[in-house]
Amino acid sequence: MERLHGPDHGRGPEDCADRAAGGPPARGSAGRAGRHRRRHHYPLKIAAEFVTSAAAADGLPRDGTPEVAMIGRSNVGKSSLINALVRQKLARTSAAPGKTRLANVFRVARGGAKPFYLVDLPGYGYARGGRQASEEFEALTRDYFAREHASGILLVDARHPGLASDRAAWQWIHTAVVGAAAIVATKIDKLARGERIRALRQLESVFENSVLPVSAVTGEGLDELWRMIDRLVNNPAETAPQQRPRREPRTR
Repeated sequence: MERLHGPDHGRGPEDCADRAAGGPPARGSAGRAGRHRRRHHYPLKIAAEFVTSAAAADGLPRDGTPEVAMIGRSNVGKSSLINALVRQKLARTSAAPGKTRLANVFRVARGGAKPFYLVDLPGYGYARGGRQASEEFEALTRDYFAREHASGILLVDARHPGLASDRAAWQWIHTAVVGAAAIVATKIDKLARGERIRALRQLESVFENSVLPVSAVTGEGLDELWRMIDRLVNNPAETAPQQRPRREPRTR
């Protein structure tokens, strides 16, 4: 499996965090969102449509089209991010975490690029239906990521870095994903400057991988996310697997 790094590939965690921190601290949540709003541009037309829903991997398309799946906790904001990414209300959002137990497939084409399937996998952490639902989720995700053309993006909540369930998901993805994988931190607009720096440093330390901060509310990071998806779809092998070097303790 290839590990795909974000736009700050080759930089240390502090560099990535500082770049993503934006301007000075703002007062209040509304101020934070305004301060960190980034002017993103969409020169390319985006065409997106719903294809199908499936409770098992054998119900998903198998026509050789590249696939990028989004996986994360039930309240991480997958559907909101998908809608912001394609600029339309394509994925349904729910106020009840864990309600969706199906994989939803969307066909997406941006500009003249070849189309790909964007797959919204069921969230983990709040699965309803008890043990049976949990086993169905595990089977669906395991069988999905064993597919030849499947790549994955793990979404983590920037406000809660290093959750045990997210760490377990990333380790599992390493062993299961045939294609490439990347990590995205959602809801970055909820954090002030200092909080953003600390959260991103902690995330990159825990996962030993670059983490791309994004916001479905302000649009921050969406341009970078499109570039990440383009590499996942077209050139995953161009970015070699690489771990973040661990810092050696200072000696006096």
